[in-house]
Amino acid sequence: MESKTKNKKTRAEIERMTARAFDGVGLAAGEGAITELKEGWFNVAYNVRLANGRETVLKIAPPQDAEVMLYEKGIMSTEAATMRLVSQNPEIPVPEIYFFDDARDICDADYFFMEKLYGDNLEHVKASLPAETQAAIERQIGVIIHEINQFPGSYFGYDGNPDLRGDTWKEAFLKIIESVLEDAARKDAAFDYGYDEIRAAVQQHSPALDEITTPCLVHWDAWNPNFFVQDGKVTGILDFERALWAEPLMEAQFRLLFDESDHSLRGYGKTAFTPAEEQRKHLYALHLALVMHVECYYRHYDTDDIFNFSRQYIGATMAWLKAN
Repeated sequence: MESKTKNKKTRAEIERMTARAFDGVGLAAGEGAITELKEGWFNVAYNVRLANGRETVLKIAPPQDAEVMLYEKGIMSTEAATMRLVSQNPEIPVPEIYFFDDARDICDADYFFMEKLYGDNLEHVKASLPAETQAAIERQIGVIIHEINQFPGSYFGYDGNPDLRGDTWKEAFLKIIESVLEDAARKDAAFDYGYDEIRAAVQQHSPALDEITTPCLVHWDAWNPNFFVQDGKVTGILDFERALWAEPLMEAQFRLLFDESDHSLRGYGKTAFTPAEEQRKHLYALHLALVMHVECYYRHYDTDDIFNFSRQYIGATMAWLKAN
């Protein structure tokens, strides 16, 4: 599934970026020096082999004139900064950032080189793993996410967009929801519900947000394709670009209609939820569903899979919010 935001580069361009990052070391000879990694839907990523035999991963943000959603402003710098932050905790298997460049003189967008992870993408191999191995990996994922959530913040919202921040979680979350609806209106995006109907459902349950008074780091995008595994263990977690300062229940492990695994929840250390927490879980599920739906108008995917899924997801979460 291809996205029109991907900022693909020629070998000559990548050669210049590589030389800057690695003190003049260029690419290995031959076509195999650069291999596009196609799992991502927003940035472009390449496996790069250097002339000295070293392998690394290059990640490049969309071009500056690409249309992106409001919450996606500055997310590559957010990703690099967040990965460096969480690397302080050895329990979080995050790749090392070797070099980050936001000068935009030899490349029209931010980019960075990071450590190459070894192992298998969990999305690709999970179904083939024994049940006990799957359970052990899910428990470890719960532990990793819990460790990420231990980093405290000084505000709620997004690092890359100061307009989407707040002194309280309710203030920040309502701004974030409104930004998605603004992105939708800019593209005349159609939902099965009116914009004001969606706003009303969020407002109805917004008092539950008042319980959250301390911002913590939330990965937000920690689903199976962003984990690497090897020998029954998680060897890496990727894609911190959408990280924000929020509350832990925003993590993928707590979202409805995804694989809300008892094993990952036990690993995290939380398996029971209060009525207010259930309200917030559904608010966060609606936020994700809206984001997924509106993204389709910006990324122009070549299939309708995400459009159709997100439409159903919006319907399910709106039905719960309106009924409770």
